[in-house]
Amino acid sequence: MNRRTFLTAAALLALAACSKGEADKDTLSIAATAVPHAEILESIKPALAKQGVRLDVRVFNDYVQPNLQVDQQQIDLNYFQTKPYLDAFNESRGTKLVTYAGVHIEPLGGYSKKWKAIAAIPQGATVAIPNEPSNTGRALLLLASAGLVTLKDPTNALSTLRDIATNPKGLQFKELEAATLPRVLDQVDLALINTNYALDAKLNPVRDALVIESKDSPYVNYLVGRPGGDKDPRVVKLIAALRSPETRAFIERVYSGAVIPAF
Repeated sequence: MNRRTFLTAAALLALAACSKGEADKDTLSIAATAVPHAEILESIKPALAKQGVRLDVRVFNDYVQPNLQVDQQQIDLNYFQTKPYLDAFNESRGTKLVTYAGVHIEPLGGYSKKWKAIAAIPQGATVAIPNEPSNTGRALLLLASAGLVTLKDPTNALSTLRDIATNPKGLQFKELEAATLPRVLDQVDLALINTNYALDAKLNPVRDALVIESKDSPYVNYLVGRPGGDKDPRVVKLIAALRSPETRAFIERVYSGAVIPAF
């Protein structure tokens, strides 16, 4: 390689490295579950691109790795969870993640392939509920609202099976990972399923749920990151896009009440 060729090659490599560095600086990596979170993020990509922000959306099918990877600085942000879930996660894992902005509500619903109405759930029925502390309590509150159980403290969002005061139908509970609940629907009488997993399984919460949280549910889904990260100009633009009139219209049009804007 002669000197001129060497200098040209070196200049091209330097330019490529510089371009990559600039691209990395403009990119936000964000962990999300597929439906509706990743879909909502995909809908705002063009608007953010015009503002110089590139979203790298990474889809997960569990509720643990998105938090661990943000805490370990492998991913910048995540968008999949409620504040009660985050609070319980931080307490159990020693993490210090924080909420940045509330975006939408996914009403938790009770689904069945065996019964057409909540009143038809029989004595000794098997009920599958999520096994994470915040979602367990959320499921029990919904069952209590439907009259299937009563709780020692009806206001405790972190109630467990030990906090059931009365169980008149003698329901038998199975605590399972939230992502697996749609897959066991054929095997149980009732399953309490988070809307993101219900939609992913082609269930329509508005049509198919026998019981569902009200539209004033406090379980808002948040954009989450490390302390202070919400001051990043890229994140400021992301929050504005997620809470824009265009995103509200997208959520209302695509999910028809199964997902509700929280802004």
